[in-house]
Amino acid sequence: MDLGVFIPIGNNGWLISTTSPQYKPSFDLNLEVVQLAEKYGFEFALSMIKFRGFGGDSEFWDYNLESFTLMSAIAARTEKIKLFASTAVLTLPPAVVARMASTIDSVAPGRFGINIVSGWAPGEYQQMGLWPGDEYFGYRYDYSTEYVTVMQELWANGTVTMDGKYFQMDDCHMKPVPSSKIEIVCAGQSERGMDFCAEFGDYQFILGTGVNTPTAYAPSNEQLLKAAAKSGRDIGAYVLFMVITGETDDEAMAKWKNYNDGADAKALSWMADQADSDASAGEGGTAKTIALPEGAINFNMGTLVGSYETVARLLDEAGSVPGTKGIMLTFDDFVEGLEIFGQKVQPLMKTRSVSVSS
Repeated sequence: MDLGVFIPIGNNGWLISTTSPQYKPSFDLNLEVVQLAEKYGFEFALSMIKFRGFGGDSEFWDYNLESFTLMSAIAARTEKIKLFASTAVLTLPPAVVARMASTIDSVAPGRFGINIVSGWAPGEYQQMGLWPGDEYFGYRYDYSTEYVTVMQELWANGTVTMDGKYFQMDDCHMKPVPSSKIEIVCAGQSERGMDFCAEFGDYQFILGTGVNTPTAYAPSNEQLLKAAAKSGRDIGAYVLFMVITGETDDEAMAKWKNYNDGADAKALSWMADQADSDASAGEGGTAKTIALPEGAINFNMGTLVGSYETVARLLDEAGSVPGTKGIMLTFDDFVEGLEIFGQKVQPLMKTRSVSVSS
């Protein structure tokens, strides 16, 4: 089972709270996180793209770095770990992103991939004059289909001609082509989102659900496997979990309670308003899922809280769900969390057997 880290490119990571660790993103912080992940044998790291935060008392995600620029710099300072940057398809032309990917591949051959973000929060794009209107919710995966097709043809052939509904390419050239396949990650949780990934992607991010319920996401995997069967392609799930550890279960649970007690109501309200923008969204869609009130403090991602032994056991259970190719982790405190995970949790996992680099 692969392990990855969802690096803290935005301030305060993935806890929308005033009592969780408070920090700003920086190159030095993210480099340290990725190098620690590489040291402990993680297979991949991913950075999101976010153009507007949620505000509130914690100024949640009001401070954010740019994904491709950051991963390019990190690529030059790492050796083995795979790096995924994120592109918001409404912001950059696909031919430009294809060339950016080819450039980073020359820095880290065979170690770069792209996460496709179709967009769910209009406020991010309205501020830049890039939101096409709420009708976009209905065709965003058709738009993303043409977008990814342009990139994949350029990577394969160095040229593309397309007379599409959204993109017109007239003998567009891009050389050099990458040294190896640029893998694609998708994150849409809806049926349409998974169908898109099954057709064009290599990995589908799935949200784990609940607290200490490591296999509760199994129905999402079943939906993904059905989509993969229809497309005839081999894709698998990278499942997102937050890890909060302590010497004992009680110590870890006390941390989790403290973070919840400090939930940033103003920032959560902004997120809920954005999630409600898509009136046609199904209950299983990304925006609806992450904003559900019972677990919105960390986007309703699966949360594993406990001692080192407890978290190791829960992760082994999570990895047993059919269709799971890997698990992507977030932490309350990333540097401390990764050190503890690498030294005290991972060695107890039955699904991991890695050597620690010096």
